[in-house]
Amino acid sequence: MTLRVGVIGGGQLARMMIAPAVELGIELRVLAEDEGMSAQLAATAIGDYRDLETVRAFARDVDVVTFDHEHVPQQVLRALAADGVAVHPGPDALQFAQDKLVMRARLAELGIPQPEWAAVRDVDELQRFLDEHGGRAVVKTPRGGYDGKGVRVVRAGVEAADWFAGLDDGDALLVEELVSFVRELAQQVARRPSGQMVAYPVVETVQRDGVCAEVIAPAPAAPERLSQMAEGIGRMIADGLGVTGMLAVELFETDDERILVNELAMRPHNSGHWSQDGAVTGQFEQHLRAVADLPLGDPSPRAPWSVMVNILGGPAAGTLEERFAVAMSEHPTAKIHTYGKAPRPGRKVGHVNVAGDDLDDVVYVARAAAVHFD
Repeated sequence: MTLRVGVIGGGQLARMMIAPAVELGIELRVLAEDEGMSAQLAATAIGDYRDLETVRAFARDVDVVTFDHEHVPQQVLRALAADGVAVHPGPDALQFAQDKLVMRARLAELGIPQPEWAAVRDVDELQRFLDEHGGRAVVKTPRGGYDGKGVRVVRAGVEAADWFAGLDDGDALLVEELVSFVRELAQQVARRPSGQMVAYPVVETVQRDGVCAEVIAPAPAAPERLSQMAEGIGRMIADGLGVTGMLAVELFETDDERILVNELAMRPHNSGHWSQDGAVTGQFEQHLRAVADLPLGDPSPRAPWSVMVNILGGPAAGTLEERFAVAMSEHPTAKIHTYGKAPRPGRKVGHVNVAGDDLDDVVYVARAAAVHFD
């Protein structure tokens, strides 16, 4: 009997699960938010992921439910679990990717290295944190922020007054020390419900305007100690939070040689797109294996270096598809992935992967191929 995996969310992450699902003999079904979304090829339902009965109806026809994003409300997730639906990652784990304050508190309990932080409920509390941490800090909305949204660097408490005014009673903002870091890293691990776990090499991520622009795998000039620390942190978090599926841990490498956890994602992640073409088992296949509790694949790189460059925004005129022929002709070693999205400034509409023996050459080809889609 064919295994049926249901993905809630019809974005590009669900879209990129389609090919490995076919290869694994898995029937992929998608609950998309709207018609014409990235994963429309596998969309079997259109509806609101916040509506319990909509999600229940979708879950009845699948063997396991997983996610393209972390925004499904806890009450919906817990109702599914109470119904006996296999949900991976489950609500107990997913809450730590949904609420940054809950995440920070749990990581502190686990002894995971992270920036100094606090929950602040008004301007005065934020100002006190600023006064104790050099006069600058990062303020975040605990829920819903991504790609630079819901994040602010502030120098005075009043700079977040509008966010405080929008809080419901009892809610708080997250404030963190402004970390002096030399680069950003990401560590991915995959974990099955039965406990098997594998780790990918730690990678370097390059952010522009709060959005991931490039990823280099493995992270250049990473000493063995750093790689071991990053992998150890990833494994500790996956076990400590009970994550099932792919886990991405965003990290800061500080100028005093510390590794600190920035944020978490419990799904395939932009920092792992390189693995589609650069690893023995890419993250999308790995996620499906993990949530289906199948033996995990080898995460080892296929080449010394892999580079992923995001296609951000897309062409001001015309379509992405019109640029394919030239890009493919001039850069035949580049693997081009597009998301079926209309161009829009700052929007992730695709990415380019290149793997090879020489890092400088791999970076050049990946960037040159991506430029064709500007």
